[in-house]
Amino acid sequence: MTRPRIVIVGAGFAGYRAARTLSRMSRHKADVTLLNPTDYFLYMPLLPQVAAGILEPRRVAVSLSGTLPGVRLVLGEADAVDMDARTVHYTDPEGVGGTLDYDRLVLAVGSVNKLLPIPGVAEHAHGFRGLPEALYLRDHVTRQVELAAAAADRDSCAARCTFVVVGAGYTGTEVAAHGKTYTDSQVRRHPLRQGMRPRWMLLDIAERVLPELDERLSRTADRVLRERGVDVRMGTSVKEATHDGVLLTDGEFVPTRTLVWCVGVRPDPLVENTGHPLERGRLVVDPYLQVPGRPEVFAAGDAAAVPDVNKPGACTPMTAQHAWRQGRTAAINVAASLGACARRPYRHRDLGFVVDLGGTQAAANPLGVPLSGPVAGAVTRGYHLAAMPGNRVRVAADWLLNAVLPRQAVQLGLVRSWSVPLESASPELARVAGGPERPRAGAQVGAGTGPEATDAPGTGSRGSGAPEGTEATEIIENTEKAQAAGAEPARNQPGGEPAKNQPGGEPARNQPGGEPAKKQPGGEPAKKQPGPEPAESRPSPEPARKQPGPGHHEHHPAPGPVKRDDIPAEGDS
Repeated sequence: MTRPRIVIVGAGFAGYRAARTLSRMSRHKADVTLLNPTDYFLYMPLLPQVAAGILEPRRVAVSLSGTLPGVRLVLGEADAVDMDARTVHYTDPEGVGGTLDYDRLVLAVGSVNKLLPIPGVAEHAHGFRGLPEALYLRDHVTRQVELAAAAADRDSCAARCTFVVVGAGYTGTEVAAHGKTYTDSQVRRHPLRQGMRPRWMLLDIAERVLPELDERLSRTADRVLRERGVDVRMGTSVKEATHDGVLLTDGEFVPTRTLVWCVGVRPDPLVENTGHPLERGRLVVDPYLQVPGRPEVFAAGDAAAVPDVNKPGACTPMTAQHAWRQGRTAAINVAASLGACARRPYRHRDLGFVVDLGGTQAAANPLGVPLSGPVAGAVTRGYHLAAMPGNRVRVAADWLLNAVLPRQAVQLGLVRSWSVPLESASPELARVAGGPERPRAGAQVGAGTGPEATDAPGTGSRGSGAPEGTEATEIIENTEKAQAAGAEPARNQPGGEPAKNQPGGEPARNQPGGEPAKKQPGGEPAKKQPGPEPAESRPSPEPARKQPGPGHHEHHPAPGPVKRDDIPAEGDS
């Protein structure tokens, strides 16, 4: 008898959990195929620690083939789904197209960066959703501090050591908190001009930091950031971004070479072309995660509008915690549709949140008990170790080494600015010069006439004249090789070749490190990222709701973007 073919699109929190659950339940009685642009599952909650030099990149990248026995991995990005023919068309990393047939389909394609129609943001800002972006930010921040230390005048020094983060949700808050500790450690080796210190700004039009969380946690995070020296400005955002800095909505112009965009996400455009009803861009499903009228198709995670049984009439927010739990429920219901068990609706309960603020500081409320300081820090790290599906010992080892040894601050120059444009629908893969163009389903070049238009990742931005780049997997490998080769912390040196001498084209002088994103070549997409019981607080990179610009986006009341964490249990779903 022919075994049923189950195809899972996306290895983010929802897709990875669905694949893992099905690999255990199928017992070789079904063919389970996982389609994903990369060969790893990204544990996004720890990305800020990668950017701050605490963790090496492979620590947060969990091997799919190594942790999903019995699951066939197909590298590629889904371009279209034909539900009548029951096929998924995809393009592999080398630009070759392929088709997968299915008897059951799980769509877990996740979300992509959300852009608002603010002049200059697409050209001068960078997001924070994938390993290439984290590696780029680490190099860029390191380079700016080193250049600031050697600057000939105070104005240039001040601009280079000013870092602006937009979005005070989980991601933005953690990036600012970790970034400040990282640059402070750098200037101890590369002193700036007398009286000058690195300046980090955290902006959001919301009334408080971490608006998705309980006010007590919000106050804790705000206090820690301000005590650390972060310039927290609520009710303020970016009106325009230029080569030389950003113009704020309050009229102030801030000279800077760094703009980190942690505003929000929108569902992957792949679901737009399925021909089925959408709710704010998310594919409508029933409480069993099935697409109405298509009993063989299931959807979970950020791209699915899943009814919230705790709030009738509402959908669950776009958070990693929900995605992780929905992945398990989807897998159970797929098995049920094949007669293996009884199906069950998606239900959840909040178990708490954790927000890592760097060092020993954190804000957490496990089981509703508010914690702060070292105790919250211990709970937060313990949660992440328990939640990760792999690499736990390596992560713990990096934490231990970081506690007893000085942090390494060297720029490896492996990711160029043009390789990680903000408009990319695939932040998980760095763009490669001369790489194959892959039009994404539902993607179009935004003309800046509205949020959706600006958001849409278009193929028009993928040129062919950019310098040669490196794919994400190579970047990670080369990073580790370079460090294993004994790259010592740069004490009196600029920490690596200046950007302009790197293969990758000359970076724009006043830009955060490279050619304007829009003119650059495209690479592969990377959408979904998984992780064991993710914190509810880890929603997809911050809800768009708090950002300014023509045409406000409705935001999802997500408890944060990969935001941290409902303190969940393997069994709860």
